Amino acid sequence: MTLDEKQLKEFHENGFLVLKKFVNEVFCDAILEKAKEHLLKKQAPIESEQEYMNLDENNITVRRLRQVYDREEVFRSWMTNEKIRPILKQILNDTPVLTLAHHNSIMTKLPKESTRTYWHQDRRYWNFENNDLVSVWLALGDENLKNGLLEFIPASHKITFEKEQFDEKSNFLDKHPKNIELIKTRIHTNLEKGDVVLFHCKTLHHANKNTTDTPKISFVYTVRAASNKPTNNTRSDFKEVILD
Repeated sequence: MTLDEKQLKEFHENGFLVLKKFVNEVFCDAILEKAKEHLLKKQAPIESEQEYMNLDENNITVRRLRQVYDREEVFRSWMTNEKIRPILKQILNDTPVLTLAHHNSIMTKLPKESTRTYWHQDRRYWNFENNDLVSVWLALGDENLKNGLLEFIPASHKITFEKEQFDEKSNFLDKHPKNIELIKTRIHTNLEKGDVVLFHCKTLHHANKNTTDTPKISFVYTVRAASNKPTNNTRSDFKEVILD
């Protein structure tokens, strides 16, 4: 399977693309079942909401299950899925390589306990020769604005920003005069189980907290172009899987 001309153009122009009903529900449920087991145990390595709120971690709320590639076969099966490989190769115009240093994760927005994810570009997580990276987001249930759906700023991956438009943690500042009008252009698409979102590592995105009574659980991983090498002696210089 590959993207048609219109889809490929949409990705390159907007910096993201939604593929509806890309993964069947049985496969999604198998992933979700194992994800819930690890979440219930708060099985390390994890990232917690408390890390973002600067609170005591005696009562940990999981924000992200990290390093999921090595946790379960069903996780590895999705991250090396044959159906999506031609699409990733088409977008990158190169062999995709699964980078496991970051975005090798089950993402959560738990009811009432989640925090907002501020506007940011994912480029801050990696050290590669260039920004030729694409993330693959799989919805394992319904995602909407009430439970923390991702929103994107179209074409933001093409903009050269100034350092002052971000805070010290590389969050895109909501109130900065140069950012306000751009943030007004944000768009979203409600997701259902099995929908996939592809987005460029420079595309600005954010997600509000989950205000519903049901957990929102998603899966994200990232691929780089084979020609885009990691910087030596950084965390990006880590285990990888070639998806040829």
